[in-house]
Amino acid sequence: MLQTFAMLALLLALFVGAAWLTRRLNGGRGLIGGQGPLRIVGALALGPRERILLVEVEDTWLVIGIAPGQMRTLHTLPKGSLPPPATVGDGQFGQWLKHFRNPPHDAKD
Repeated sequence: MLQTFAMLALLLALFVGAAWLTRRLNGGRGLIGGQGPLRIVGALALGPRERILLVEVEDTWLVIGIAPGQMRTLHTLPKGSLPPPATVGDGQFGQWLKHFRNPPHDAKD
C-alpha cells in the first residue's frame, strides 16, 4: 500500500512539474491566448458541442464556426474594423456578434 501511494505521489509531482515547465517555457502565457501570431479574442458557445470563435491572426480577424468533426471560417475581416470585441469568457462576445450580424443602418437607407 505504501508503494502504491509513493508511486501516485510521484506521478502527481511529475504532472505538476510538467505544467510548471510548460508555463515557464511559454513565458507564463499558458497554452492558449498568448502573444504569438495566433490569438483567441472571443468565444461564444452555441450548444454543448458547437461554438463560434473570433481568432486574431496578425492583422486579420477570423470568425470560425466549430462543430463536432468540422471547423469552418465563417468570415474574415481586418483587425479593428468593428468595435473591439470582448475577451474570452466575459459574456460580451455574444453582444458583439449580434452587432456584427446586424450592423446599424446608415441614415442614407
